[in-house]
Amino acid sequence: MEKSFSENSVVSYEADIEKLCAFIETYYPSKRPEDVTLKDLQEFLKWLAEFHLSETTQSRIISGIKHFFKFLVLENYIRSSPAELLETPRIRRKLPVFLSVEEIDVMLGLIDRSTPEGERNVAMLETLYSCGLRVSELIALKLTGIHKEEGFISVIGKGNKQRLVPIGRSALKLIDNYVAHHRNKINIKKNNEDMIFLSKRGTPITRQMVFYIIKDLAEKAGIRKRLSPHTFRHSFATHLVEGGADLRAVQEMLGHESITTTEIYTHLDREFLRKTLEQFHPAFSRK
Repeated sequence: MEKSFSENSVVSYEADIEKLCAFIETYYPSKRPEDVTLKDLQEFLKWLAEFHLSETTQSRIISGIKHFFKFLVLENYIRSSPAELLETPRIRRKLPVFLSVEEIDVMLGLIDRSTPEGERNVAMLETLYSCGLRVSELIALKLTGIHKEEGFISVIGKGNKQRLVPIGRSALKLIDNYVAHHRNKINIKKNNEDMIFLSKRGTPITRQMVFYIIKDLAEKAGIRKRLSPHTFRHSFATHLVEGGADLRAVQEMLGHESITTTEIYTHLDREFLRKTLEQFHPAFSRK
């Protein structure tokens, strides 16, 4: 609560601490939290390695353990943290999977817009791509968060932080059409009146449903990449950076705390790099 973590983050950290508890109870049943040593924690990490967890997952588990023991120190349960010198594995940064503009157009073009769900889906995916939202931000969008005159939407991101994101005329037009002609016919459940994207039951659409919609469209389009709602966010950022957008502006729109997270989108294709050099570097303009 103090760190304003999302529900998913809280559940993940709880599960990580439960793994540590299970390990201690199995191999060192008589140990209390104040008796745990750095060596015990290192043995725990070796034990985890047997499950072939990814470097990212291992890193998150170590982070959770460090925070847990730091909490015990702050609350005077223990004098010092045995996790302080625990080493975090180096995470190799993978290039994100993204779609081309043409692939996105093909997917959107395959949506059956003769149905209310189709009108919702095209508005939803256009918004997802044109605003670079996380799926959790998309499904939480509210009617009162749309600022048409200014061309912005209000988004609640990680850590319950609010930010304003520009939204294009196309996405606004599609949302208007969905809200005016289809959403108004749904029997909306109590407390969901302000939510934009709803299911047939009048409840907010789930992240699982967004994932299914994207997967289904990708199969129909013959796209073999492993896609998720986050692929649209990657595509948004990649297309901006490739188009020459300022990295700080992209960081702000994505809601990244650190610019280093945004820098992964500088994986520009070689042709773009060559054109940039030819245009701006004096050595390339010599005859």
